Amino acid sequence: MKTKILRRTDIIELGGAGVPSLLLRPDLESRVPGVLLLHGYSSSKEVLSNTMGVALAVRGIASLSFDLPLHGSRDEDMFEEARTNPLGLMKHWKSALVEARDAIGWLAAHEAIHPLRIGIAGYSLGSYIALQTAAREKRIKSTVVAAGGDLPETPWTSMVRMVTNPLTSVKSLKGRPLLMLHGINDRTIKRERAQALFDVALEPKTLKWYESGHVLPPASADDAAAWLVEQLA
Repeated sequence: MKTKILRRTDIIELGGAGVPSLLLRPDLESRVPGVLLLHGYSSSKEVLSNTMGVALAVRGIASLSFDLPLHGSRDEDMFEEARTNPLGLMKHWKSALVEARDAIGWLAAHEAIHPLRIGIAGYSLGSYIALQTAAREKRIKSTVVAAGGDLPETPWTSMVRMVTNPLTSVKSLKGRPLLMLHGINDRTIKRERAQALFDVALEPKTLKWYESGHVLPPASADDAAAWLVEQLA
């Protein structure tokens, strides 16, 4: 029998702000694992929810996604200036980290979610937030990094690394399982950046390559969902 998927769009309080969110969960009587999905730059909560979220739900796992600061349907002052101002970006990065951590607490407290079976998955920009959140939040049992790696070289890299260093964050997983998904032709987060992150991560870890660029193929969502089922079920 095909699992019925329940979908709820809501405003939830994260980091003291009302944040647009999307919860997908299988219609089951027992508590199910839950995964926080964090989208990429210029994207929105619907993108990962409609791909990886659906792949998780049909396998019996719930997912929560929300619009990161400056994204989706968020209504923030100085929107465009913050996107191009390094100091503004750092401020919103810190807000995103607080919101992601609160979202883990929200998931763990949900009556339909098993509080000891929580995972996190991030795509591109979201993968850096996911890593840093997992490093700080021990309730996260498994982490998926999609189209992410060490920081790309930009004029702001040194400043960004003072706020978030993925090489440090990934070491802080300390034995919690890590899955990395990456395109061999990715020009945004180049292949060597993904390999550098994977090399410093501790076991257990898996790196899966795709014949793609920064946009991973649909199969990657199924691969991530199948792996999370193994880790959380």
